[in-house]
Amino acid sequence: MSKVIIAEKPSVAKNIADALKIKGRQDGYYEGNGYIITWAFGHLMQLYDAKDYDEKMARWNMENFPFIPPNFRYKVKSDPRNKEKEDLGARKQLKIIYNLIKRNDVEMVISACDYDREGQIIGDTIIYNLKTQKQVYRLLLNEWTPDEVLKGLQQMKPNTEMRPLQDAGIGRQWADWVIGINLTSVATLKYQKGKGKALNIGRVLLPTLKIIYDRDREIENFKPEEYFKLAATFKTQDGEAYEGTYVENEEDKFSNKEHLEKIQEAMKDPSAIIADKQVERKKEYPPYLFNLSNLQGFITSKFKGWTSDKVLKVAQSLYEKKYITYPRTASVVLEESLVGKTAKVLENITRGLPYENEVKFSKLKRVFDNSKVESHSAIIPTYLLPKSLTKDEEIVYHAIKNRLIMQFMPIAEHEETKIMTKMSNLDTKGVFVSKGRVQLVEGWRKVEKIESKDNVLPLVKVHDLVEMVDHKLTSHATKPPKHHTEKTLLRVMETCGKGQGDEESEEMMAAILSGYSIGTPATRAETIKKLKDIGYIETKNKSLICTELGKNLVETFPVKELFDLEFTGRLEKTLSDIEKQKFTKESFLNLIFDFTASAVNTIKHEKDIIINEVTYEKKSIDALGKCPACSQGSIIEGQKGYGCNNWKNGCKFVIWKNDKFLAALKKKPSKTMVKMLLKNGTATVKGLTSKKGNKFDANLRYEKNPDNEYYSWKMEFLN
Repeated sequence: MSKVIIAEKPSVAKNIADALKIKGRQDGYYEGNGYIITWAFGHLMQLYDAKDYDEKMARWNMENFPFIPPNFRYKVKSDPRNKEKEDLGARKQLKIIYNLIKRNDVEMVISACDYDREGQIIGDTIIYNLKTQKQVYRLLLNEWTPDEVLKGLQQMKPNTEMRPLQDAGIGRQWADWVIGINLTSVATLKYQKGKGKALNIGRVLLPTLKIIYDRDREIENFKPEEYFKLAATFKTQDGEAYEGTYVENEEDKFSNKEHLEKIQEAMKDPSAIIADKQVERKKEYPPYLFNLSNLQGFITSKFKGWTSDKVLKVAQSLYEKKYITYPRTASVVLEESLVGKTAKVLENITRGLPYENEVKFSKLKRVFDNSKVESHSAIIPTYLLPKSLTKDEEIVYHAIKNRLIMQFMPIAEHEETKIMTKMSNLDTKGVFVSKGRVQLVEGWRKVEKIESKDNVLPLVKVHDLVEMVDHKLTSHATKPPKHHTEKTLLRVMETCGKGQGDEESEEMMAAILSGYSIGTPATRAETIKKLKDIGYIETKNKSLICTELGKNLVETFPVKELFDLEFTGRLEKTLSDIEKQKFTKESFLNLIFDFTASAVNTIKHEKDIIINEVTYEKKSIDALGKCPACSQGSIIEGQKGYGCNNWKNGCKFVIWKNDKFLAALKKKPSKTMVKMLLKNGTATVKGLTSKKGNKFDANLRYEKNPDNEYYSWKMEFLN
């Protein structure tokens, strides 16, 4: 008898097949050794559109809302190019999966989709839509290495035990459908003039937009305040100079300039004395292991041109290639059961490093702590060492690898010295404070060559006499807060702003562990990208800024709960509580349905205001050259490609904008390139990217295949 395993993606199915030493690949599955391994392409099914339930919903009409289906149904997902049609690839793969499950020799179905809400419902919607009577099991893995796959197959759980995770996944999916469909439709009808993109309203979109809007307003309304500082330079008896800043009642910034001028006036006598000296040795622990938000924040702030969405895609690729553990995690520590595995990984990744002998493995509470793991452990490398990585993969892999190594390097230590110098004839409580810092033990800082800025003070003792040689009064102004970057925005989203000042605070940890957040690690990057794509925010350098449309929406949209971090945090926490069986899916959905009906009602009764006017300019269509296929038509630019305007007479020549060959080389066809091809038969294209991430230039031809109507690319390398 055989067992069918359903993986979330083809690459994961191949990892499972490799672990089971199965070579026999068929159309849409692998088979051998008592297993059939097939795959989805992420979601193969989606929720019905409103018009699928009721044809009157095909046209947006204010009277038809709120619309809440009596029961939710699923269909084959839509073609991304034409929403009205089914995705033929998804339909074909579903048919293959169903035929495999129905086979008489199949006794069991195993869902091997990602171990999270999304992965659970990807597998469950496929399996339960078929209404199979066969046993369904769940393979729950944090990495796809052969050892883990084989171990996981021995420790599977009945899928019925995953009901709370399924309920949370479905609760989130249905809630977002109801809020999105109703409020996007009603807001667009109410506040937008002209047809075009809808005014997107979403449970996670709006509070994220509000965080950026609030920071922009803070900066806009900021009024700088002037303050003053008094500094003096002193010389020891050995002739060494050092500087100190005047401090009174632990304050070194003064709004009253006259007060400092009086002190300056009284500093005619240069004699001074060392009133106090404090020397403290301080330990510096390495930053915690990465969860997804911290990884995205670290990479986007350190490397130019990276977005949180890109970091997630690269991390996902490393995960599917078996080089790192599951990336969509909120935890910054590891489960205690991973002690042995981590020791093995550490040994592998530190071999041959210049500081290899300084790495000492032990079961540290900062690294292994079950009480601080939320569903998945922190991201670490697996025991498999990468043979070849693209440049982007290298950046992310090395960050994750280094962060693990740091945990087991010596703790860095530095010495902080504080000298208090008092002017001999100055009758005030204030003293001049000088601070020094010397790194004593580099420790984990070696791993990423983190330089320490030492500030060495001269050697003095309490009661030593010194001489003041110079002093100056300076004027300063308070600075406005900085615009949010992806790093700072992710931090606020991760904890709804709780404990965000210190990434290791207990308050922040508690917020993450309770699920009190905006969105999940898996969806936050997508949310930021969507806000940019729909035009609510824009980026300037690394700063995120509200557009005029985003600003108008925040100021006009009347359902204020959707902008409220507390409200969103409570909803996300409720989903987390459903997973922990502290709340039911039914109660959560009733809450959402009531909220949506009330929100629709609120919008309907608001004043009619236009916050977005969609205007269209008719594009003049330029002919780029003569069609090489039919010679009758001209090649023009369309929305999805460069095609022949003689298509009505059957000419099928087209160069798609998402052409797979060019996409693999990280290029899209441009007007200039197409013009060159049509004119010369060849185009010189610069900055193509190889599989290894190297850049190169080449001449490209687009030639008709001799045995069919299709065209293929031919490439000739340039020296």
